[in-house]
Amino acid sequence: MVSVGSILEGKVVSVMPFGAFVDIGDNQSGLVHISEISSRYVKDINDCVKKGDAVKVKVIKIDEQGKISLSIKQASEEKREKRTGVRTENKGPVRPADIDWGAGVSESLSFEDKLSKFKQDSDEKMQTLRRNNDSKRSGGYSRKNSHSF
Repeated sequence: MVSVGSILEGKVVSVMPFGAFVDIGDNQSGLVHISEISSRYVKDINDCVKKGDAVKVKVIKIDEQGKISLSIKQASEEKREKRTGVRTENKGPVRPADIDWGAGVSESLSFEDKLSKFKQDSDEKMQTLRRNNDSKRSGGYSRKNSHSF
C-alpha cells in the first residue's frame, strides 16, 4: 500500500511538458509535476528525465480520486539529509529567501534560484524588446524625413 511520505523506486513511463508519469509498481503510477523534478529551475523537462529512466520518488499527496502526486526533488533532499544529517527546511523566522518572489515559481526554490530565474526571464524579455525596437528603426517610419520646414 502506497502512503504519503513513502520513498519508492519507479520507472518513468511518459514525459509531458508539465511533468512525468512514473510507474511505482502494483499497477499504480503517479505524476511528478515539473516543479517537483529538481530543486533547480527546469525549463525543459526532457533535460532532466527520459522515458524508461529509473527514479527515486517520494509520495507527497494522494487525492480523493486516488491520483498520486510524486516528487523526485523531495526524495533526493531526504536522501541528502540522511547522508549529511542536515535538514533542508527552514524552521526559523521568515527570511527574504522564504518568500515566493515570482508568480508561478515553485515555493521550494532557493532565493538564489528564484533570482537567477527572474534574471534569465528578464534578459529574454529585454532581447525580444530590443529585436522589436531594432526592426522598427531599420525599416519603418523615420522622423528625420517626415517634416519639411
